[in-house]
Amino acid sequence: MKDSYDVLVVGGGPAGAVAAETAADAGLSVLLVEKRSTIGVPVRCAGRIGKDELSRFIEANPRFISAEINSVVFRGLEGRKHSSSEDKSSYILDRKVFDRELIWRAAEAGAEIQVHARAAEPILEEGKVCGAVIEQHGHRVSVRAKVVIAADGVESTFARRAGIDTTVPAFEMLSCAQYTINNIDVEEQTGQYFFSAADAPGGYCWVLPKGNRCVVIGVGIQSSKSDNGLHARNYLDRFVSKTYPKGKSTELTVGGMPICRPLAETAADGLLIAGDAARITHPLTGCGIYHAMLTGRLAAETAVFAVRTGDVSKKALMAYDTAWRKGDIGRALLF
Repeated sequence: MKDSYDVLVVGGGPAGAVAAETAADAGLSVLLVEKRSTIGVPVRCAGRIGKDELSRFIEANPRFISAEINSVVFRGLEGRKHSSSEDKSSYILDRKVFDRELIWRAAEAGAEIQVHARAAEPILEEGKVCGAVIEQHGHRVSVRAKVVIAADGVESTFARRAGIDTTVPAFEMLSCAQYTINNIDVEEQTGQYFFSAADAPGGYCWVLPKGNRCVVIGVGIQSSKSDNGLHARNYLDRFVSKTYPKGKSTELTVGGMPICRPLAETAADGLLIAGDAARITHPLTGCGIYHAMLTGRLAAETAVFAVRTGDVSKKALMAYDTAWRKGDIGRALLF
């Protein structure tokens, strides 16, 4: 690890990986730090992404494609079907493999990857982000960067420590739990979303096929609803026992999902914020992989231009904020 780079990327998920690849591919020196010791673990989402969306970044490969979905069904109270779409052709990804593939691509492009490396705090000079203090293996190292891209997920600690208000009210955050369930009969090419106050107060449940009689079943409840002694996993256990009682659970994932509007601003002096860290996720389905990769790419493209022109001010970097808001995801989210 050197003491300075053109771009420092915080977070090794899809947003960070694509940002690192894009910037390195343009010839910039790039360091990506991931606080966990293994890329892609733990899995924090169901892994759904549109086929067309995926093709904008990487060719589909059976190694990281678990299943294909050709229809999506939304069900309301008592399981009544509310709507069905036959045009939502999408993949369910194996995130453990997929995330590593994206990181390998970034490394091949020339980015330096450091795992088990946490961006503990930003380096600030007169309010401008100039890098970060990296903690790794018990040591602290100051790493300077012309631009930092915060792609550290829903927790978004880096942006918050840089002075950005990333607070999500409890009623705009879903507390989620998800099982991987095996040995069940399920419609192999249909995704299902259930909206029921009894099963998921303030949120919803999802059932997405993974192939070979395997599904991911999850529940997201409004965080403010968990103060009655029941948490997301309690609701998940009840939903699974009611809908797929014979299934065998092999994996549990827990986490949070923002259902709020994106941050008011996703750029500051020397700083860009991408993906979940910027609250750029679909509030209905929770899908955010495409949003993460797209904002990661746009952030890196903006960083490349800023570094080359020598202007990394907020005014210059706000070109990124404008780009994603005027694009397809911005039009979909900022209704």
